[in-house]
Amino acid sequence: MKIKHYRAEFIQELSPIYDSAEAKSFFYLILKERQKLKRIDLALNPDLNFSLEEIQIWNSFLEQLKQEIPIQYLLGKTSFYGLDFEVNPAVLIPRPETEELVEWIIQSWKSEAGSQKQEVRSRKQEDAREKIRILDIGTGSGCIAISLAKNIPNAQVFAIDVSEKALATAQKNALKNQVEVHFVKADILKVHDLEKLPTVIPSLSRDHSPLPNFFDIIVSNPPYVRELEKQEIKKNVLDNEPHLALFVKDNDALIFYRKIAEMAQKNLSKNGLLFFEINQYLGKETIDLLERMNFKNIELRKDIYGNDRMIKAEFRSQN
Repeated sequence: MKIKHYRAEFIQELSPIYDSAEAKSFFYLILKERQKLKRIDLALNPDLNFSLEEIQIWNSFLEQLKQEIPIQYLLGKTSFYGLDFEVNPAVLIPRPETEELVEWIIQSWKSEAGSQKQEVRSRKQEDAREKIRILDIGTGSGCIAISLAKNIPNAQVFAIDVSEKALATAQKNALKNQVEVHFVKADILKVHDLEKLPTVIPSLSRDHSPLPNFFDIIVSNPPYVRELEKQEIKKNVLDNEPHLALFVKDNDALIFYRKIAEMAQKNLSKNGLLFFEINQYLGKETIDLLERMNFKNIELRKDIYGNDRMIKAEFRSQN
């Protein structure tokens, strides 16, 4: 069967569920992954054929897409901040909004580094090579931690998650992207002292570094969707992505933000920064929480869709 004819059938079969543009994007994503062909290849070779075996494989993809299983899970991969990541039902599929959070962190680091450039020149050389310590809480696929490790020189990155399966995926992604991230399994809601956490799992080296006492950057994209907002979640997300990483109870929607902010009070270094991805409906409530906990220079940003989505804050030390 000619590929161009199968393409028309594929898109038509998906049309009751997805719009034409999305159905076409699925077709070309699978074409690239399975056949190693691009759209231009099909245009230049209109008589290319699928074998019967290939059609069976494509039909399997088609049936799963009809069930609204995310294309990223079917392919086992996705792109995030210019890097390739393995994804599976144990981890959330990274979103463009989270890429914006990563970009904000990197730009904030660059701005801070630029303002301290003169000071760095006057230090001893070993001080200039001092590590920037970053902690990612609720790392999932590792997309935030790995992207920061890849783009911030001298970053020493640590990442925590409660899910053993998620950590296994994150470690694979660190190896795939050739960065060192130290992973640790822990339920952050039950952690009282970071330095007492179990030995971390290194992604590249054999060095099992303990968690530091202080971090220059703490970042988290924790569960923040309230149960009452489930009706707003698309079926492909609700039926396939891990609820552990998505939902919180309606009566305590900021539970993770409060706990992580308490931790940041003790474990942020001087001039350290706290970054959150947040529930779009709870921007004011999250700011109020941080203000009550003595954070300063709190900044709320909208995402590409115009929703309140991320916060940066500094801790106002009493010392």
